[in-house]
Amino acid sequence: MSDRLIYLPLGGAGEIGMNAYVYGYGPEGSERLIVVDLGVTFPDMDGSPGVDLIMADAAWLEQNAERIEAIFITHAHEDHIGALPFLWPKLRKPVYARAFTASLGQQKLNENGVNTQINVVEPRPQVIEAGPFKVQFAPISHSIPESSALIIDTPEGRIVHSGDFKLDANPIVGEPFDVQMWHEIAQETGGIKVLTCDSTNIFSHLPGKSEATLIEPLTKLIQMQDGMIVATTFASNVARLKTLADAGVAAGRSICLMGRSMKRMVQTAKETGVLKDFPSVVQPEEAADIPRENLMLIVTGSQGERRAASAALSRGKYLGLEMKEGDAFLFSSKTIPGNEIGVIKIMNAFSEMGVEVIGDRGGLYHVSGHANRPDLEAVHDLLKPKVLIPMHGEHRHLREHMKLAQSKGIASEIATNGTMLDLTGDQPKVVEYIETGRLYLDGTVLIGALDGVVRERIRMALNGHIMVNVIIDEDGAPLGDPWVETMGLPVKGRSGIALEEVLEQELSEALDRAPGKVMKDDDKIEDVLRRQARTCSLEEIGKKPEVTVVVSRLMDE
Repeated sequence: MSDRLIYLPLGGAGEIGMNAYVYGYGPEGSERLIVVDLGVTFPDMDGSPGVDLIMADAAWLEQNAERIEAIFITHAHEDHIGALPFLWPKLRKPVYARAFTASLGQQKLNENGVNTQINVVEPRPQVIEAGPFKVQFAPISHSIPESSALIIDTPEGRIVHSGDFKLDANPIVGEPFDVQMWHEIAQETGGIKVLTCDSTNIFSHLPGKSEATLIEPLTKLIQMQDGMIVATTFASNVARLKTLADAGVAAGRSICLMGRSMKRMVQTAKETGVLKDFPSVVQPEEAADIPRENLMLIVTGSQGERRAASAALSRGKYLGLEMKEGDAFLFSSKTIPGNEIGVIKIMNAFSEMGVEVIGDRGGLYHVSGHANRPDLEAVHDLLKPKVLIPMHGEHRHLREHMKLAQSKGIASEIATNGTMLDLTGDQPKVVEYIETGRLYLDGTVLIGALDGVVRERIRMALNGHIMVNVIIDEDGAPLGDPWVETMGLPVKGRSGIALEEVLEQELSEALDRAPGKVMKDDDKIEDVLRRQARTCSLEEIGKKPEVTVVVSRLMDE
């Protein structure tokens, strides 16, 4: 049987977030596999209320765990590493990452009681051999330190898995985009067979901007403020934290970091050597004694997270500090689609306080960590891949990226989650569809998206809940009337009588009408009472709530 080279996204293709990709080489159905990234996405109250994290369903990986050689993590953003502590126990394979990423990943594993060590690797030319694959980490610029593309050499040719990246010659923190290195990568081993490429900013038609362009406008902005200034950005964007802190110091401000994740990122970056000469900071208790015009806070919560420092400040005091009229709040970040409501709520709360709210002003105070369309074209021209597979984007991003590649004569194919491609020949082709889904971290338990837990929770949130209790005596007759408790429902309905009283009367009459064969069967009693409760509720309040019926029987001694 001839060998083949396959690519299978399980998350991150057809969506932004929850990245998980698989490459395989070998006989059909017996390929040796490597996994690239195990990330999460975040829930919302509309579609996944109460859920903590969402990740790709690992069922296919579990079924084929004996074929997996290794797991490679490109960088430490949550959508690439966040699922590692929850999915690794299902796979139990070696994990490889660079020092900064490995340190943050190890903290996650330790916090979740997962007993394994991440293997720390150096950037190319170090090679990790994993079955038929030889893998190198190639430094690439992004909005978090030590981001890497993966150079994956296979018997069928070289694959470049870009990871998340931008073209930045001066990223402040982390490695710049090294054109010469990438030229060498493209020339080695007979060129690049496949480029699996970030598609996030394919619709942004202006060239991307460097992190270094922010220091001057940020400094001027801070100098213009009469009161305290507070800035928020992604905690993982260590370069931006340094840019903001440097700008604050240049404007004569003391710097205070607020938020656990932000402090952890800075500390990890220092310990792993990627962050040097970060300005000294003051603690919140010290900041309270500093004149407002001499103070700058850098805080978590750029996406409107309810428990982060930004939201806490918008509600009042946080660690002894509060915003006042004449202060300014800067969002040095882009709002991720879906987070607008939370961000706007915080903006309005600050506005009511008399605080000036400042956005990114069209890129003046924020630059993206992803390559824009002209930058993607430049990478295509530099690497000259035979095949381009768009990843990391919604379907519209993938399609547009495919069209761009094809316009340059590069073979391309869309592979959304669960679509297996055969990359062996000159033209990628779909060979199989794998059933994919999502896993929810619900508290401390992983549940499947189709298990019904969240669906029932949504139904209760939309329609309320009725608890019906009934006791059946030894003769099979009701002992007294059923009693009802409601949750999330109006006290009174159309009749003007308490809803619970109306329900109890209707349910009592339903039991009186029930034939003997129903009264002998608990399931049938439950069915009668459930249907009657929902019918009565529809008449009284226009809703059909979820109903739980508890039947208790007295037994002869």
